[in-house]
Amino acid sequence: MAVEEAQSANRGGIVSRLATWTENLSEQTYALLLLAPGFLILLLFAFWPLASSFRMSFFKDVVVGPESLGGFVGFENYVKLLTDSNPFATLTFLDPAMETGIFQQALILTLLFAIISVAGETILGFAYAMLMKAEYRGQRFVRVLIIIPWAIPIVIQGMIFFLLFRPGYGLLTGPLHQLGIFPQLPLGDAFSGFVIVTVADVWKTSAFMALLILAGMESVNQDLYDVADVMGASTWQRFRYITFPLVFPALMVAMLFRTMGALRVYGIIESTGVGCSTVPSMTCLVTQFTFGSTTLYGSAAAVSVLIAITVGVFISIYLLFIRYSNQSLGLA
Repeated sequence: MAVEEAQSANRGGIVSRLATWTENLSEQTYALLLLAPGFLILLLFAFWPLASSFRMSFFKDVVVGPESLGGFVGFENYVKLLTDSNPFATLTFLDPAMETGIFQQALILTLLFAIISVAGETILGFAYAMLMKAEYRGQRFVRVLIIIPWAIPIVIQGMIFFLLFRPGYGLLTGPLHQLGIFPQLPLGDAFSGFVIVTVADVWKTSAFMALLILAGMESVNQDLYDVADVMGASTWQRFRYITFPLVFPALMVAMLFRTMGALRVYGIIESTGVGCSTVPSMTCLVTQFTFGSTTLYGSAAAVSVLIAITVGVFISIYLLFIRYSNQSLGLA
């Protein structure tokens, strides 16, 4: 009995000392302490694989497996990717005579996809957010309709667009071909495939943008709109001087997340039936080099590192722009 009481008192003393220690910490140190478990998980599941890929990219391509790397070749894999002039899958919708290297073509297509899809998702997402925020009869039903595409698994979404544009019996294949918009085999055409993949991505992820923008709209002080009404401000003036400036930080965060996802596009390309051979992205190269007929682990690792660098550059640009914008708006 005495031993149990002593152990209980000891445990109580430890908890008390721990509580006292945390109370004496600064707010910044306490915040870092709370974030430490998340940082450890991120280090284990994100940075460690990236570091392994970075190491693997400096070794010669092998066909056995990543556990038996070839000889050290330094930056040879990077130089080969950035200077190779043999076309992997010519992007005929850019230039019929274009014969750029493997990585250059994938980089151009991925950047085009990211710019066009994020722009479309931002415009459509903003419209969705305003529609979801407005008060009218049937608002909840409209919100559900807007969110449904985002809730659909990417495989099901890909099957929907595959059936829409399937050669021969696709619901839209014949009508669009008769109008001269798409060829008879849209899934096998580079330009048509790019359009299908982009539209599919915008259709699905606009709801994600809308939810983040709606969260920013909900944080706007409603008294500002009351004052605007009293002063006789029009709908456009309310949007220009109140809604957009105050929602802009949330809008930039939403665009940041979507740009990161767009630069790593792969699933929607394969699930729609277009395929990486028709619309190759940077992530397509990683899978092609890793699981293709010829396994090139060094080149696959080099591409993955280049993808990480590209995403990092865009993140830095966004963060700098967000910081500058907040300072301009007086929010920093």
